Amino acid sequence: MIIFTLMKQKKQIIIFTDLDGSLLDKETFKFDEIKDYFKELISKGIKIIPNSSKTESELTDFNEQYKLNLTFISENGSSIHGLNLINKDLPDKISLSRPVDQIISIYNEIIPNDLKQKINFILKLNVKEQKKIFGLPQDKMILAKNRNYSLPIQFKGNEIEKNEFVKIINDVGLTVQTGGRIMNICDNVNKSKAMLKTLQLISKVLDDEIITIGVGDNENDIEMIKQAHYPCLVRNENFNSSLINIDNLIKSTDPSPKGWADVIKTAIQKIET
Repeated sequence: MIIFTLMKQKKQIIIFTDLDGSLLDKETFKFDEIKDYFKELISKGIKIIPNSSKTESELTDFNEQYKLNLTFISENGSSIHGLNLINKDLPDKISLSRPVDQIISIYNEIIPNDLKQKINFILKLNVKEQKKIFGLPQDKMILAKNRNYSLPIQFKGNEIEKNEFVKIINDVGLTVQTGGRIMNICDNVNKSKAMLKTLQLISKVLDDEIITIGVGDNENDIEMIKQAHYPCLVRNENFNSSLINIDNLIKSTDPSPKGWADVIKTAIQKIET
């Protein structure tokens, strides 16, 4: 008689996380008080993938600053970096967006002059104004301005004009991503699409059961966390979370970075029970 032994499939937890206001403190842009817990998660084999509006330069700097080697997604889902760190057969970089010069060309062609008067390109402002908007020291601000796929803007018009602007942008296959401090004109990308593309590629090379945790704090994170098995929202006093209708949503009572650790601990406890 042949006896078959069924082996339980191993679980691979992957955390897709926004950074500013979710993991990082909104004012200091650090997470030192939970850094040990963050690194403990990595030591246990949990994959943490920052999925941020930050640039490739900023996210590379984040890895270097904290001596990390994380796969990451930059500029609101525009490009995926370091998948080969998860598996050598995966690519180092995947671009999901047209380059920024093409986006500028489309913008100049389609946006009427009256609306252009309502829009400030942040990268064209003086350094003092940029520093106030980004809230970053000079060395970090240089990294934030090094954009390959997106145009950070301020919109000075009213809500009707803003809706008109967004419709024109959407009609030509671009998007407007709204985060904590600024708006970005992007290609037809978002954090959710990049997350799903990442999972599609990883699932081809991993036999493990993949379980996802998604963490965000703002409007441009919602579609991403909806896609996760365990959606998590970190407290943001400037964002009305009561309007978010997501089943099994895990919310923190504290802001980042403590709120990040709290929702992750809750999610992992649910996974393990």
